[in-house]
Amino acid sequence: AMKGGLGSASIELPGGLVVGALAVVNAVGDIVDPDTGALLAGARTADGKALANSMERIRNGHGFSEPAEAQNTTIGVVAANVAWTQSQATKVAQMAHDGLARAIRPVHMPFDGDTVFALGAPGLQIDRQALGYLGAVAADVMALAVVSAIVHASGISGYPAYSDLTG
Repeated sequence: AMKGGLGSASIELPGGLVVGALAVVNAVGDIVDPDTGALLAGARTADGKALANSMERIRNGHGFSEPAEAQNTTIGVVAANVAWTQSQATKVAQMAHDGLARAIRPVHMPFDGDTVFALGAPGLQIDRQALGYLGAVAADVMALAVVSAIVHASGISGYPAYSDLTG
């Protein structure tokens, strides 16, 4: 295992719309840079010096041992300066889950508690089309927040962080 952490990201779009995300990452799955596909953190090899690539192990029939109950999860929140309805917030939270899938492999395992919430603030009003765009950006921002949580984590005894393996 490796040490996760807390990460954030935001994007400001034309017209003043700001979408931000905060992620607390203690995932079972490996963390992947969604832009490059590079493994950043996750299960390590037996000597602990390299990443084992969980998805490759699963595809080759090896998998990994089931983690202890209630010890792994990624929890995220996306927020925007939008006065949205509950159903709009739910849709954005659903779409932001795609960001978890872009950055965590595998994600939503039966022993994970991976969850994303959405928050709005008094601000812009959006229509259905803008809601779709907002959800798409929320997924990007969530993936960036997950990566941020890993690259800014600090290792602890027995659980190195990304920076410990990359020097």
